[in-house]
Amino acid sequence: MDKLQKQIYFLNETDKLKNVIRHSLLTQDLRRENDAEHSWHICMYALILEEYAPEGCDILQSIKIMLVHDLVEIYAGDTYLYDEKGYLSKKQRETQAADKLFGLLDDEQAKYIRSLWDEFEENKTPSSNFANTLDRLQPIMLNYLSKGEKWLVNKVTKKDVLSRWESTAKNADKKIDTFLRNLLDECVQNGYLLP
Repeated sequence: MDKLQKQIYFLNETDKLKNVIRHSLLTQDLRRENDAEHSWHICMYALILEEYAPEGCDILQSIKIMLVHDLVEIYAGDTYLYDEKGYLSKKQRETQAADKLFGLLDDEQAKYIRSLWDEFEENKTPSSNFANTLDRLQPIMLNYLSKGEKWLVNKVTKKDVLSRWESTAKNADKKIDTFLRNLLDECVQNGYLLP
């Protein structure tokens, strides 16, 4: 295949992201969100919450990272954030999926798209820090708006949510961090989240 054919094939393959179902519920009809919806939504978060990005963040780079970050789940599947057993094999499954999926592109473009995914996974740059923060914030908001239905079914505690937040949302803006912590307190008070 020539370069364009590879690109079109890759784009067609990425359409499968719409079929990867996450655990978070949508707020209107309470059906489960798919990965494509999640990726779009956190890109909207970046656009609207740009003023809270860490110093040195390139918002366009963050958006690119967020568009790519879950593509590997086309082959690796979604691992629920609080599934300890699933996390044991997550990195291996996702790395193999990245090799397979990004390898569909020509070498130069495959390397570039893979670098975006790697940047998200490593979470060492201001742009990836912002992307990871928003990737954690958005499902928390969906759980809040769906009255904690998935948290309660899975017996998720406030400590569980904070542990994932603190390990991922590096350099989160103080206002966002305070907002999140207050929101979690409200969730516990309302019975949406176990203390």
